[in-house]
Amino acid sequence: MKANANQIRQALAAPRLRFYLLHGPDDSGAAALATILAQAMGGRAERVDLDIATLKSDPARLADEAASLSLFGDARHIRVTGMGEESVAAVTALLAAEAAGNPVVAIAPSVKASAKLVKLAIESPLAMAFACYPPSAQDAERLAVTMAGEQGLRLAPGVAARLVAGTGGDRAVMGREIDKLALFLDAAPDRPHELDHGALDAIGADLDEAEATRAVEALVEGRPDRLAEELARLGEAGISPIPWLRQIVRRLVALAEMRAEIARGEPADTVMKRHRVFFRDEDATGRALRRWTPAMLATAIARLRAAERGVMAPGNAGPVLADEAVLTLTRALARRG
Repeated sequence: MKANANQIRQALAAPRLRFYLLHGPDDSGAAALATILAQAMGGRAERVDLDIATLKSDPARLADEAASLSLFGDARHIRVTGMGEESVAAVTALLAAEAAGNPVVAIAPSVKASAKLVKLAIESPLAMAFACYPPSAQDAERLAVTMAGEQGLRLAPGVAARLVAGTGGDRAVMGREIDKLALFLDAAPDRPHELDHGALDAIGADLDEAEATRAVEALVEGRPDRLAEELARLGEAGISPIPWLRQIVRRLVALAEMRAEIARGEPADTVMKRHRVFFRDEDATGRALRRWTPAMLATAIARLRAAERGVMAPGNAGPVLADEAVLTLTRALARRG
């Protein structure tokens, strides 16, 4: 079955199928959806992680794991990350098996809608496929409202837009922010609470942009020495890396949007005026648009969002993860000249 956004969320929240394929370039969104299945299985459930190399060398492994019982009799589910077309044999065996009591969710960021794997999932009554693409601003706001509602939060006007802007539209990060806000307000589906701007100001990860502007520009310009100085300053001030990571991502997303318009044949000056680039920033922005390719921007955005998720994960290395991510990108840019 081919699912839409509401159908896949509902299906993962009450899993009855054998196989859920989350394909497309928004791997962060796919990971957030996969978490819905994990939550539905319960806190005591056993999660089995399989990689592509395993499935390629042993296609029957997926069906075997789906039919196996947990050692202690608890619920069990399987997650496959980085799935590609080489997994067609493994998925075929899973869907053809006589029994498979444990649901499988697969994240397949490189798999296109026309792939054999997608066709296999769509045509099977035991499977569901959903295409994960980065949401537009409007779609992201609707998603924020939906995700907040699932946690018992009613969003005041303008709050959804702030959540999207503050998280860069990253579904996984937005989910964690909403969880944090629901906990702060003691909200739940059976005791709903309004999330207003006051609560967002109280515990949101917003940051005065002036605090991190120099760090953002140092990365964009490929100046690792200057960036190291700015990171030290932010660290000494006790500022969390989450806000400035998000600020960098917003800057790169804006560059990616402008770069795409220039690639369609529009003059850079026209594009910068449409995006309301401040006249004093036009020279720097023009240099950045010439320096950063679309592929470089996509890679950098993905790595920075992954770093943010790492910083927010339990037992993480904190600012070290963020510092390493941005310095690595800046050094790579500096080497390109």
